[in-house]
Amino acid sequence: MPSAIPADQVKALRDKTGAGFMECKAALTEASGDIEEATTILRKRGLAQAAKKVGRSTQQGQVGAYIHAGGKIGVLVEVNCESDFVARTADFQSLVKELGMQIAAADPQYVRREEVPAEELERERAIYRAQMENSGKPANVLDKIVEGKLNSFYERVVLVDQPSIRDQNVKVSALIAQTVAKVGENITVTRFARFKVGEGA
Repeated sequence: MPSAIPADQVKALRDKTGAGFMECKAALTEASGDIEEATTILRKRGLAQAAKKVGRSTQQGQVGAYIHAGGKIGVLVEVNCESDFVARTADFQSLVKELGMQIAAADPQYVRREEVPAEELERERAIYRAQMENSGKPANVLDKIVEGKLNSFYERVVLVDQPSIRDQNVKVSALIAQTVAKVGENITVTRFARFKVGEGA
């Protein structure tokens, strides 16, 4: 383990993660100076902190607008936090913009899984079962396959379950959790609307 972590290394990790100076220094010390390992340590801690904040009331926030593709696609998204102070921070506003871009590009239908109507889920399940009707697999195996396919369905239509358009290995829920860890407040996406020229015709 290095006895002292160089300041430029701490700065590089801060720039990458947005975490505080002492947090970065501690993570680098724990990771023996390895920036990638230190980033992983910080992300795990950040997500753990974010989990503790879930459920706290979010009455402040911002309605973000994003226009894409030469005015052909437009998005309005309401993102809420706990205080007006956080709503004005660069980290929060950056997340709002990122979510607008995500909705424009990936076209989710719902914010979270709970919003998907039961009849739509049952229709999806019926389609998946019909696809494997003659597979000869036992019922318990088929159920697991159906649930696996349902997770893929959620990743297509549910905003927080979608992979980020910037990094397919990071879900939108993790992006939100990372911002929660940075700003120290709960953040929720309340609703969104996506408009595409010609769709309403």
